Amino acid sequence: MTDQTPAVEAATTDSPALSAGQVPTSWYNIAADLPEPIPPHLHPGTKEPIVVDDLLGLFPRALAEQELSTQRWIEIPEAVRDVYASWRSTPLLRARRLEKALGTSSHIYLKYEGASPVGSHKPNSAVAQAYYNQQEGITKLTTETGAGQWGSSLAFAGALFGLDVEIWQVRASYESKPYRRHLMELYGGVVHSSPSELTEAGKAILANDPDTTGSLGMAVSEAVEVAVGDQAARYALGSVLNHVVLHQSVIGQEAIAQLEAAGEDGADIVFGCAGGGSNLGGLAFPFLRHVLSGDSSTKVVAAEPVACPSLTAGEYRYDHGDFSGMTPLLKMYTLGQDFVPDPIHAGGLRYHGMAPALSHVVHLGLADAVAIEQDAAFNAGILLARTEGLVPAPESTHALAAAFRHVSESSAEETVVIGLSGHGNLDLPAYGSFVENYPG
Repeated sequence: MTDQTPAVEAATTDSPALSAGQVPTSWYNIAADLPEPIPPHLHPGTKEPIVVDDLLGLFPRALAEQELSTQRWIEIPEAVRDVYASWRSTPLLRARRLEKALGTSSHIYLKYEGASPVGSHKPNSAVAQAYYNQQEGITKLTTETGAGQWGSSLAFAGALFGLDVEIWQVRASYESKPYRRHLMELYGGVVHSSPSELTEAGKAILANDPDTTGSLGMAVSEAVEVAVGDQAARYALGSVLNHVVLHQSVIGQEAIAQLEAAGEDGADIVFGCAGGGSNLGGLAFPFLRHVLSGDSSTKVVAAEPVACPSLTAGEYRYDHGDFSGMTPLLKMYTLGQDFVPDPIHAGGLRYHGMAPALSHVVHLGLADAVAIEQDAAFNAGILLARTEGLVPAPESTHALAAAFRHVSESSAEETVVIGLSGHGNLDLPAYGSFVENYPG
């Protein structure tokens, strides 16, 4: 499919053609193919299903419509694809030295999103969100961030489309990851430690617990409050919601085409880290499209931290996406909106809930979940660095650890795909205390 293909064809064709090296022309929406619909978001006041108009105070209409869409293919605007083309497609790397170190006959592939300008998968949605807001005349975006990958991505996208960006970074990460904060500021973003004294939500949280390390739920409350109070501003979310997962589907589409070009007959199993769910959903959902059509038996595994185990220890129920209860109610696996996880290094995985789309997929038995200890995750990251030379983000090390455990326990020769959601070049202090104790 070329850029000149009509939008209606991109929306209705069974599978837009994609060759290795090409930028996808459409985003894939798994909601079109699931055997049961994703439970609707509920209005926080009426508890009735959300409609597009209910979301317009937070998002531009195009994103609100994508959030509720059940259309299988949604065409990517040319302006967004033009930006994508500066780093997409990202590499799918065969990790032969890692295979040898693990003593496995399986083929291990790494889908490396660290090749983006900010070093993670997050710009896939940040660029799209900035574009749609700019098209509607919005001049400012507010958001939250944990490790800083999303905040830096939105600041980057805001610079491209002429938008001011104000970011609330979880205090634990604000204090431990200064380089991410510097990157956000370099791109023109304004960054606050969350909770802050700048919002009513932040003041209330600090009055109750002045020493809190913060959480993504708290930062969401602050960013939403500011966006709602400013007619020229809108809120941008880096994970969880359907339209964010949708934008990330470029990852899995590329990986499928790249596996075919490498002579592989698809993937036997796909691993990804799971915090809010956009990284894993973006990688895995295009693979699951073939599972749902009966053309594949690919397994999907979500790897989350033991310190924040929403999929493995949470409840599948309606809950707010933020600490203060300002967002719509989402049907998801959740530890509770007031859950404050330990200040682990994988700041991007410190969220109390999981994307409704990914939660629903797990609930239907289409994906499994495992919880990984921080030490096991970092040891996996060090092994990757010492075999393939790639330093993975602390979040991505959870997927590595889960995959390594799987291949060590399996005698089957499989094609294994691991999502490397980003690089860890700005997270080196987090590796420091682990390197000297590394058992390898």
